Amino acid sequence: MENAALLKAIIENAIDGIITIDDRGKIESINPAACKLFQRLPEEIIGANVAVLMPPPDRDLHDEYISRYRQTGVPHIIGIGREVKGLRKDGTIFPFRLGVSEVQYSGRKIYTGFIHDLTREKEAEETLKEYAAHLEELVEHRTQSLKKSVYDLQLAKEEVSMSLEKEKELGQLKSRFVSMASHEFRTPLSAVQLSASLIDKYAAPFDNVNITKHVSKIKNAVINLTTILNDFLSLEKLEAGKVEPTFHNFDLVKLSEEITEEMQMMAKQNQSIIYQHTGTAGVINLDPNLLKNCVINLIGNAIKYSGENTFIEFNSEITPSGCVITIKDNGIGIPEADQKHLFEAFFRAHNTGNIPGTGLGLNIVARYVNLMKGKVDFKSDVNQGTLFTISFPIA
Repeated sequence: MENAALLKAIIENAIDGIITIDDRGKIESINPAACKLFQRLPEEIIGANVAVLMPPPDRDLHDEYISRYRQTGVPHIIGIGREVKGLRKDGTIFPFRLGVSEVQYSGRKIYTGFIHDLTREKEAEETLKEYAAHLEELVEHRTQSLKKSVYDLQLAKEEVSMSLEKEKELGQLKSRFVSMASHEFRTPLSAVQLSASLIDKYAAPFDNVNITKHVSKIKNAVINLTTILNDFLSLEKLEAGKVEPTFHNFDLVKLSEEITEEMQMMAKQNQSIIYQHTGTAGVINLDPNLLKNCVINLIGNAIKYSGENTFIEFNSEITPSGCVITIKDNGIGIPEADQKHLFEAFFRAHNTGNIPGTGLGLNIVARYVNLMKGKVDFKSDVNQGTLFTISFPIA
């Protein structure tokens, strides 16, 4: 009795469905799990043919399977198991794995079917198939995209090769033109400048304001053109990699005083360049020519973008850790929106108006300072002036 009760408890609480039928296919018992799978109550199907739980064509062929087995004794499913489909009460069909065993009981044959629902497994399998198909589509799409990219890259490579060759030719042409222009323009500019100075000298006894004014305009135009030529020539040499700094010791204070004197002659009316050196050390190891070019460029900008009757502060300092040079003016300043582009070639701030310039000076300064392993910074506010700082570390 205890064994029978235990067996009944196991069947009643089994996860998989269990159905027993006789040798004619009539259902004799069904456990709760099977009832749940087929959406049936025990009293609805006990005594009915098990075919009611099958969709066509298995429903129509089931009795034939049993009859053939009784005649031949050759099993097609008993002890083997296979995947089949079940029919729920609501008409839906679901997949399950069926295992059938044969038992001799009280002189008759009883067939027990063990039913394992495959719905989730099939859904997961279908999802995997969809993912695989989608992945194949993506791979195919990506493959085609890569093929196109490779083809485009090949075309781009050929175009770049042609462009580089043309660029090389243009670079050589530009280099020759800049060198030629620099030489050809310098000679007549020098003649114009000399003639203007002589006119100024010979006209001095006449004390004619108009002559003095126009001679001054000629001199300023010559200076502007010379600056433009120098900027283009410097840029060409930088682009061609022809600029190599030559480091040696020199007196920074002496060089700065010479620059101050030279630039004071170019200042506007009542503009004063005030130079001051801090500390006792005066000798520094840099390229004096490149440094002079940087300082002249920055002071020239201070003169150009500041008004008459203003001061331009030029300071230098040498410490054990480095050298710092600052140029401060009280001019128009640099708009905040333009500051990030300030060191780009050919860039000029939007508030420069008709003030002449190439937009190359600060780009050249930054590149010269970089060649000497230094850095250039600035602070500026519109109509409040600009402070440029050049600093070099001392090893």
